[in-house]
Amino acid sequence: MKCIVGIGGMTNGGKTTLTNRLLKVLPNCCVIHQDDFFKPQDQIAVGEDGFKQWDVLESLDMEAMLSTVQAWVRNPRKFARAHGVRVHPDTLDTHILILEGFLLYSYKPLVDLYSRRYFLTVPYEECKWRRSTRSYQVPDPPGLFDGHVWPMYQKYKQEMEANGVEVVYLDGMKSREELFHQVLEDIQNSLLNNS
Repeated sequence: MKCIVGIGGMTNGGKTTLTNRLLKVLPNCCVIHQDDFFKPQDQIAVGEDGFKQWDVLESLDMEAMLSTVQAWVRNPRKFARAHGVRVHPDTLDTHILILEGFLLYSYKPLVDLYSRRYFLTVPYEECKWRRSTRSYQVPDPPGLFDGHVWPMYQKYKQEMEANGVEVVYLDGMKSREELFHQVLEDIQNSLLNNS
């Protein structure tokens, strides 16, 4: 059985932390991080807001991401080996792929591939504070969060909801442990119900 799990949501919402925890305990589990598909900096447009448009779908090579997902779908065992994931002999027919990113549910060719879709949220002030504590390869210029990051998050979340994309909302203010156990239990139940 193949299972594709989306861990999406806002910047600094806890997506990578949750993904890394799940990766350690789920059998034959691989991960694809959307951040690995950013286009080179010189290909990122400057918007009307005066900021480089990192938080829009066009900043990502989504065709390459889709191609990577399709490689996993074609042969998850080969994909796992190529990515250093040990395939457990007692669970050979179970393969899980986690897609982690901030715009997972905005690219139509991917939307219908998910077995489970999760969406992490945190309040504005918490998100802004978390973002301010992170260091990025390309540092945030002053005003980026309020002038671009937060408005783009709101825009894409509203589009996702308007398009009827069904997600399980996760409260990113819950403890890491609580979120981990909630999602792990849900995925395990899904696997049991589909086996």
